[in-house]
Amino acid sequence: MSAIYPTSNIPFIGSEIEPDYTTAKVAILPIPYEATTTYRRGCVNGPSALLDASQQLECYDEELDRETGLEVGIYTHESIADTGNGKKILPLDMLKVTQETVEKLVNDGKFVIAIGGEHSITNGIVKAYQKIYLDEKFTVIQIDAHGDLRYEYEGSIYNHACVMRRIIEMKLPTIQIGIRAICKEEADLIKEKNLTVFRAREIAIQPDWIERAIASIQTQRVFLTIDLDGIDPTLIPGVGTPEPGGLNWYSLTAFLRKLFELHEVIGCDIMELAPVTDSVVSEFTAAKLVYKLIGYQALAQGW
Repeated sequence: MSAIYPTSNIPFIGSEIEPDYTTAKVAILPIPYEATTTYRRGCVNGPSALLDASQQLECYDEELDRETGLEVGIYTHESIADTGNGKKILPLDMLKVTQETVEKLVNDGKFVIAIGGEHSITNGIVKAYQKIYLDEKFTVIQIDAHGDLRYEYEGSIYNHACVMRRIIEMKLPTIQIGIRAICKEEADLIKEKNLTVFRAREIAIQPDWIERAIASIQTQRVFLTIDLDGIDPTLIPGVGTPEPGGLNWYSLTAFLRKLFELHEVIGCDIMELAPVTDSVVSEFTAAKLVYKLIGYQALAQGW
């Protein structure tokens, strides 16, 4: 069963570090959109749960030896595409408001981290960056248990199981990490298009996977999308479609730190958090992951 959180926003990691919009370098964008969940529902509550859990984070990052939030400024945007309380929003409307909001934030100089909500949201986010960077390619790096490469699912091409297929149709290079559940259609597409996939069962026995994954990136700019089921469900059980055998915390953060050091990460999202009743493990871990992304970006940018 999913826990239910209020849809009103509270600032990420606490109001004491909430800066003026004009001075913040980072913008957290909550998108509590849920329309095509196919197993365990509840990701509409993910953004509020993550923001609530972030109040318990230490502002001091012991790995980076700094109080990152105080130094860079984190602005929490109001929720968009909110489907709480039974509200209906069509997929194309969700994509439109997401794209327009991300464009504005990026054009205002913000490093955007979107929090969802179902993974289909990523389509609108990536479209925003594609418009901003015009014809300049960037790589979409997906951390996920699932391929999300179906052409359509349950009658919709905007199903969360199709998000990476839509991104491939945007003619953007992709790298998939942590994959361990695909259908035959997806397996055939991976072979046909020679897609770059680092499967979880290979990562588990290949200590050099981080170096190989980084070496496979062919563009300097990257966009990072994280479906939380890419992480092992013993660490984050609160997801819509859990799969055993995912990434562990230190392997994941080691990869992320190296990625930010060697490439220009233009934006990120963290999707599919579906809180579990009587447990805060999933949302707290997700909040800490958001703070790690901010810290690695701050380090890379010299903030």
